[in-house]
Amino acid sequence: MKTIRRFIYREVVAGVGFVTLAFLALFFFFDLVDELRWINKTYEVQHALLYVALSIPQHLYELLPITVLIGTIFVMARLAQTSEFTIMRTSGLGPWRALSTLLILGGAFVVLTFVIGDYISPVSEKAAQLVKARRLGQISTGVTGAWLKERQGDHSFAVNVRAIATTGEMRNVRIFEFDSKGFAASTTQAETGTFNTETDAWDLQNVKRSVFERNADDEMRVERTEEPEFSWKTRITSSMVAAAVLKPDKMSTLELFQYIRHLEANGQTTQRYAIEFWRKVFYPLSCLVMVVLSLPFAYLHFRSGGIAGYVFGGVMAGISFFLLNNVFGFAGNLQNWSPMLTAAAPGLIYTMLSLAAFGWLVLRR
Repeated sequence: MKTIRRFIYREVVAGVGFVTLAFLALFFFFDLVDELRWINKTYEVQHALLYVALSIPQHLYELLPITVLIGTIFVMARLAQTSEFTIMRTSGLGPWRALSTLLILGGAFVVLTFVIGDYISPVSEKAAQLVKARRLGQISTGVTGAWLKERQGDHSFAVNVRAIATTGEMRNVRIFEFDSKGFAASTTQAETGTFNTETDAWDLQNVKRSVFERNADDEMRVERTEEPEFSWKTRITSSMVAAAVLKPDKMSTLELFQYIRHLEANGQTTQRYAIEFWRKVFYPLSCLVMVVLSLPFAYLHFRSGGIAGYVFGGVMAGISFFLLNNVFGFAGNLQNWSPMLTAAAPGLIYTMLSLAAFGWLVLRR
């Protein structure tokens, strides 16, 4: 039985690896074509190749459940077509033993997907953003940059960071302070800012401040000052600013969790980031669902040349899972659904489909 397991593992890993390389080559080509418009304008060919290469781990993370499904379906269907799987069944490979064999392999793919998505991909994405930032001079999101909120005592602060330079320096920082009644207490605008971890403060440079003071008659007086340097005490760290600048799907699970806690502590909505957090938790587990969904293909009877149709069905199933995962994410964000259920729904749907197929095509026979 160990020989059979090693044979199945070797064939599945080879099949999944081949499909993964094919998809990654396709994405690499599309990304490179998209970057060619910037060549000779802002950077050279080697910079484009480096940026596209650093984007590969994120594509690998997104593609692994799909390639696991397609590669495993191809191997199982080929074993059934050549009657090799029939010989394995007569040698003692029952349905439950075959399922456990694939689940062990699926568990290895779960670990691989988690490691890539939580450790390798965030690092490579930040490096890719730095390559692009050296071309543009900064990293930014949207038109106005990143917005954050913090509460200190009975005062609240709205913070806007337009962009982050390649050195980690913040650019065009604006801080709006509001008192307990919701009135503006002060505004601070700085050209640049750096994080001071020793004093838990932001060191701002070239600062323009406006302080609003109200007297007993509710008359407001504005005091404007210009300072070369200003230190602002805050609990907003560099990782939180980076989290606000980068897309949530490019962050690690721990970074998402810490950022969600910061948003909750300051009364901000967490729906979008909570959905992405639970997607990070459940997405690697979809590899287990995919290997279970592929097992019934080993029990089908194929005519000569009929394997292509089933492999095409596997491709469509993988694409539909990817689309369903994105649709539930957008719908859950718009309709304010439970983040955990929204993230788990595609996996649960495909789990039921895979168990139904296993029960009907494998156990029933």
